[in-house]
Order: sequence, then C-alpha cells, then structure tokens
Amino acid sequence: MLFQILLFVAFYVFTKHFLSKLQNLPPSLFPTLPIIGHLYLLKTKKPLHQTLSNLSNKYGPIVFLNFGSRPVLLISSPSLAKECFTRRDVVFANRPRMLAGKHLGYNNTSLIWAPYGEHWRNLRKIASLEILSSHRLQTLSHIRSHEVHSLIRRLLSQKDQPVDMKALFFELTLNVMMRMIAGKREVEEGRKIREIVTETFLLGGVTIMENYLPFLRWVGNRGKEKRLILKEKRNSFMQSLIEEHRRMGSSEGEEKTLIEVLLAKQESEPEYYKDEIIRGIMLGLLTAGTDTSAGTMEWAMSLLLNHPKVLKKVQAEIDNVVGHDRLIDEADLAKLPYLHCIVNETMRMYPAGPLLLPHESSEDCMVGGFKVPGGTILLVNIWAIHNDHKIWDEPRSFKPERFEGFEGGRDGFKFVPFGSGRRGCPGEGLAMRVVGLALGSLLQCFEWDRIGEEMVDMSEGSGITLPKAQSLFANCRPQPAMANLLSHI
Repeated sequence: MLFQILLFVAFYVFTKHFLSKLQNLPPSLFPTLPIIGHLYLLKTKKPLHQTLSNLSNKYGPIVFLNFGSRPVLLISSPSLAKECFTRRDVVFANRPRMLAGKHLGYNNTSLIWAPYGEHWRNLRKIASLEILSSHRLQTLSHIRSHEVHSLIRRLLSQKDQPVDMKALFFELTLNVMMRMIAGKREVEEGRKIREIVTETFLLGGVTIMENYLPFLRWVGNRGKEKRLILKEKRNSFMQSLIEEHRRMGSSEGEEKTLIEVLLAKQESEPEYYKDEIIRGIMLGLLTAGTDTSAGTMEWAMSLLLNHPKVLKKVQAEIDNVVGHDRLIDEADLAKLPYLHCIVNETMRMYPAGPLLLPHESSEDCMVGGFKVPGGTILLVNIWAIHNDHKIWDEPRSFKPERFEGFEGGRDGFKFVPFGSGRRGCPGEGLAMRVVGLALGSLLQCFEWDRIGEEMVDMSEGSGITLPKAQSLFANCRPQPAMANLLSHI
C-alpha cells in the first residue's frame, strides 16, 4: 500500500512537471505536491517576501507556483513588473477572490477588493477625485499640521524618558485619517481601532491556507467565529460613525468629511451608495492609511538612529531652509531634497507592501515569453526588486544619496513602493505628505539618541505591511535652538 502511494505521488509530480514544459508555463519549483502544491513554502519562519525572494534567486525572476488549487505567478524583476502593469495592466486588473475580500471587502464590493469593472472604476473615481485629490489634500492640510503639532507636544511631555515611537506614529496617522473620515480624533477609541487594524491585516495576508484549500473553510469553527466577531466589531464601529453624521447633518464649505461626501451621494443614489459601500470605503482608507505610514516612519527613525551622520545632515538641511523661528510646514517639503531622499531610501529598503496585494489574470496572456493561464494570481515581490544587488549598489546599505536627482515616477519600475497601474495606491500623495511633515518636524524640534549603545534592531517581522520585529524606543530632547518656539507650541 505504501509503495502504491509513493508510486502515485511520483507519477503525479513528474506528470505535473512535464506538462508545465509542454504548455510553455514559466519555470516552476520542483516538486509540486498533490493537493497542496507549493503551499509548504508558506510555512516558514522567515517573512514570506524573503522566502519568495530566495526562491526567485534560485529559479529566476518569473516563477509559476501552485498554492493548493490556485495557480500563482511570482514576479521579481522591474522589466516583468512593468510588463504586467503596462501592456498587461487590464488583464491583471482583477483581484482574486479571497477571504479578505469576503470578510474585509464586504463581499468584494470595496475599492481594494472589488473585481475590475464599472463598480470598481466608480469607487476609484471617488477616491481619486473627491477624497485623495491634490486639491482636497491641500484643503485638509491643517489637519495634518495640527496632528503633527499635537505629536510634538506629546514628545515634550515625555522628554528624558524612552519613547515608544511605534505607538506615537500609529496614533498620529490614526487621528489624521479619522479626522478626514469622520471629522474627529479617536483617542478614546484608539485601542479598539488598533485592534481592528491589526486583525484586519492578519486576515488580509496571502498566507491564509483557506484561500487555496477551500475544504478547510468547512472544518473547525474557531476561525469562523473569530472572523464573525471581528466583522461585527468593525461594522458596529463604522456604522456608529455614519449614524452620528446623519444626526448632525452636513457641514458647509469644502472641508466636508468623507462620510459627509458619501452621505450626500447616498441621497442622490440611495440604491447604489448603501451603508455597506460607505463602510467599505471607510475601512479601506482607515487600514491602508494608518499602519503603512506609521511603519515607514518607524523604519526611517530606526535607520537615522543607526546612522547619526545622516541624521545630522538632514537636520542641517532643515535648519538652513526653515530655520528656528517657525515650524516646518508642507510647503517646505519640496525644498528639502535630502529629507525626501531619506523617505525614498526607507521605502526602498522596507516597503510598506513588500508583496503587492494580489492581482489576478482575467484571461490567458503572455508574460516574459511564457503563457499565463486565466485565473492566475499575480504576486509582485517589491521587496525583492528593491533589494536586488543587480539593480542597486549595496542594496542592504542605507544610502539616501542614491536618490539625489530622482525625479519621481517609477524609474523603470526599479522603485515602486506604491505599486503601479490601475490598482496602484491612490493614497500616495497623502502618505508622502504625512511622512515628510512628521519626520521633518521631529528632526527639526528634537535631538534623538538610541536607548543604549547597541544599534537599533532592524529585524523584519511578519505581516503584509512589513513591521519591525522589535518596536522602536528612542530618547529625545528639545533642540536648544528651538527652545523658545517650543515653549509656545
């Protein structure tokens, strides 16, 4: 019996391997196991993006995998990423149906998880033109400025003691997003929202086995119960904000909150802009706009503490451009190129989305000269592209100067921290404003030191937003030249 099982497995593995060759599929990892395929790759102690990067180093920049019943295309080169997001952009504009889309995306109706089509295009238009446009971001700049000033006051009250930078950065981004969404800070609800965001990212990961082995959804109730509790918690919180705005009515002027904008649309198109759609947009912005930017700032401060010469250089730039008589504002960011280099280098080394959210091919197509079947999940390993020694000189070294003269754009798809194509992140403008203003302000106002003599631990944790394995704690004290100004903030 054992011999027969082994014979069957061997026959299956070799048949699968040679069929891939005959069909002109991209190179694949050997072996492909029955039922689970290559799912054993997901059970590793390393973060998934590192595991997949090692795989690409061995098999090449395009690899065809099977995660259970679902084909997966792994891409880890700029040229192939460009091909997928330019010539094949429409083909790969879909999202695969996954648990995250069902439970977080309100049955795949939210901006992040909706399939490509008229509904998604409408949501994208709302996000790009009415929520995250340059004009609207400028109109709401006072919110970001006020929250950064609140962060400075918080740090002044905590001087001469270790500061939990991760918690402070999350509180900053949370309050910015909540004021844009609902018009109020949520300090008293901070723990609840942090729990929602954290659990949301856990469920949204590509390593959830039930995404690829459907039969697992029918065994064990513990995971189902947890998801139901989390769903009820999210819905209750989001709906309470909507009902509060209904009672208060709409405000005047351009500074309407996101909820006010969407409720106005609900009045004209009640059948389309249902509360569920509004909750989906709210949740997408809240989750995408908090942990990602907070994590980028935490990585940036960690790098600066480990590279004091770089820290001093950027502080000198801020002193020369802004001085000590006023606080930095967003209009100054364009005049601070070295600060921008630091942000870019941080996102290169530690992109907030090391694996872009999965795409899915809507039909058969060709990528890199190989056939890709319709229904294939596309995973683009941004971390691997950003840290490829063939593309970047000493990729694991912190060198902000490498971005001097960088004019933006995708730079040949060597640098794509926000993704690209139709599904590229619409919140790039907001993220760069928040991160630039917050980092610049903290560097202008305070002197920073590590807690001890040891270097800050730069180990990467697991998660779809690339968290640090160890949260950053740092010492800060007011800059002597800023003492007078800070006493009046």
